[in-house]
Amino acid sequence: MTVSLSEKTIDEKVTFVPSPCAICETFEQATEIYPANFTANDFNTAIFSARRLPDRIHYRIVKCNQCGLIRSTPLVSTQLLESLYTDSHFDYNEEVDSITETYGRYLSQLERYGVLKGTLLEIGCGNGFSLEEALRQGYREVYGVEPSVEAIDKASPHIRPFITPALMQAGLFPEASFDVICLFQVLDHIPNPNDVLAECHKILKPGGFILCLNHNINAISAKILRERSPIVDIEHTYLYSPTTIKRLFKKHRFIPKCIKPVWNSYSLHYLIWLLPLPTSIKRLFLWGAKCPGIKRIHLTVPLGNLYIIAQKLP
Repeated sequence: MTVSLSEKTIDEKVTFVPSPCAICETFEQATEIYPANFTANDFNTAIFSARRLPDRIHYRIVKCNQCGLIRSTPLVSTQLLESLYTDSHFDYNEEVDSITETYGRYLSQLERYGVLKGTLLEIGCGNGFSLEEALRQGYREVYGVEPSVEAIDKASPHIRPFITPALMQAGLFPEASFDVICLFQVLDHIPNPNDVLAECHKILKPGGFILCLNHNINAISAKILRERSPIVDIEHTYLYSPTTIKRLFKKHRFIPKCIKPVWNSYSLHYLIWLLPLPTSIKRLFLWGAKCPGIKRIHLTVPLGNLYIIAQKLP
């Protein structure tokens, strides 16, 4: 399908620009999977806040004919995205323990590969709960990058000074600064993954590791639910499979060490939150899940995510 390189404007405030395949860097060699179903009014802070109620709003979704990478195109401007994420809410405190359990499980996997627990950077760190987990696991220094002002304000006083308020970009950190870089449920949201991974390679020390956890477009749940899957979402710019994420990391001179499914720890309440049910019915179930006995139920399940551990060449 041919994609025009000219900007497409819905109204005076929301401008869209075509996005290339992050692997092949082509604009035109793609087939549409789902047409766009949003309006200009959908670009607001509530929609671009983490872990909102799934609403099945998405850009036009296409699949690269050459490499199979799935992407949204055209995308809203990076400037508007930065503004939306800066003003976004951090209102999932009740899920932080479960999320920390999941992310900590895969952070600890780095020990199998001889990681040096020196300096760690998390891109999109929220209020820093994973940075605190990294300190518990023995990392000497931790740093974060996070655009949400509200999230940073909710960080612990001993973590907040080490969080840079920004989207990840070149020039934030010196070359060869970190032993580990983490991106937890972030890579899917980045409109410029090539720029971000190139900068990660630059600021990692030789032999350093990058750990990335994100959605898997080839997961059984995604294949069954298709457009009804919560991962088909207007916040997601690219959706990766084990094959495409491996190709992307190798493109940036990382050596993939491990690409496997993720077992996520979730409360029953959040699992209901993800179900593809009509909103009125889902809200009824969510209300019932707030009962004290049910609220304490937590499950660890493979729910359609993958993780990759990759190393920068020494």
